[in-house]
Amino acid sequence: MKAGIVVFPGINRERDMAIALAQAAGSAPRMIWHRETDLEGLDLVVIPGGFSYGDYLRCGAMAARSPVMDAIRAHAARGGAVLGVCNGFQILIEAGLLPGALLRNASLRFLSCDCWLRVERTDTIFTDHWQRGAVFRSPMAHGDGNYFADDPTLDRLEGEGLVAFRYVTEQGEATTTACRNGSVRNIAGILSPNRRVLGLMPHPEDLVDPLMGGTDGQPLFHGLAAALAA
Repeated sequence: MKAGIVVFPGINRERDMAIALAQAAGSAPRMIWHRETDLEGLDLVVIPGGFSYGDYLRCGAMAARSPVMDAIRAHAARGGAVLGVCNGFQILIEAGLLPGALLRNASLRFLSCDCWLRVERTDTIFTDHWQRGAVFRSPMAHGDGNYFADDPTLDRLEGEGLVAFRYVTEQGEATTTACRNGSVRNIAGILSPNRRVLGLMPHPEDLVDPLMGGTDGQPLFHGLAAALAA
């Protein structure tokens, strides 16, 4: 798997993501400055978390207009894999690659804590190393992670099986208290119609080694490495 990580001013999770990808793929990913537009040869493009452009205007709005985003749209259109985590999810939505919006957390407070996620489908390159309904732990760290979309969009996402992950209790129940940021229908991550683009708010890359406190996030990256192996 040949992976690249996009770096915007203010992004700060690129090294965490590089560790997770290198561990899974056995080779270091390429760092892509946001003004670069050459994604030739890459199987996977990742937009990591952080605070691109200081979150001015709206989270991800300025980054979505960087030169690299046209190249990412073209990469996605030809079936290339794209992963956006936290601020990366916000950027993908602002760029029109995924539907909906990410609003201020319902508490109006920044959340930095662990959450539990349930895997809603496993026939994708991002989830095929889990069993459907599996529950895993993931750190979250965001102030604007409250996913929202209108009812027709939500119904389409549900009907087409494009909800990848939901916030749940440790026992796997999608309760209101399990969804601490207030996301509608407990949605934590969604897929594009061709299931080659994934955006999610929590940070599975921060649990890929026992030294990090657990390996719950490994299936995402090992699954991608297996699916996208040359």
